[in-house]
Amino acid sequence: MRLRPLLFALPLLAGVPALAQESAPAPKQEPAPIAAQPATLNDDLRAKFVAQAPEDVVASKLIGTSIRNGANETIGSVADVVFDDKRAVKSYVVSVGGFLGLNAKYVAVAPETLKLSRKDGGALDAVIETDKDQLRAAPEYVYLGSQPKK
Repeated sequence: MRLRPLLFALPLLAGVPALAQESAPAPKQEPAPIAAQPATLNDDLRAKFVAQAPEDVVASKLIGTSIRNGANETIGSVADVVFDDKRAVKSYVVSVGGFLGLNAKYVAVAPETLKLSRKDGGALDAVIETDKDQLRAAPEYVYLGSQPKK
């Protein structure tokens, strides 16, 4: 009976010298660093900070602003602002019709069409010289990647 455990252990012990003879993998050679100029904050890399001026219009305050026409009728609201590749305002997206944003139609108007000013107290006032019917008849603004309504 004592021979049986020894017979089972013998093949295991025979493999130990073979494991010890395997060579360890060679350490990986890291590429040598390339000498370069140290990073500095010169004028072209330095962040530029800007303070808000009283006449500035903040997009978050503009979006949702009701738009009136010359007859003082509310005809829509500013839904979005579109910028061109130079980051200048290309158009204002106006939400027309619908109820609480449902079934609303989006129309893009040129920035010079929408007259923005400040009311007493600083709130934005948006006026456009058109009526709801003209806005509803205008081509629908479709966001890239979206499908037009059918």
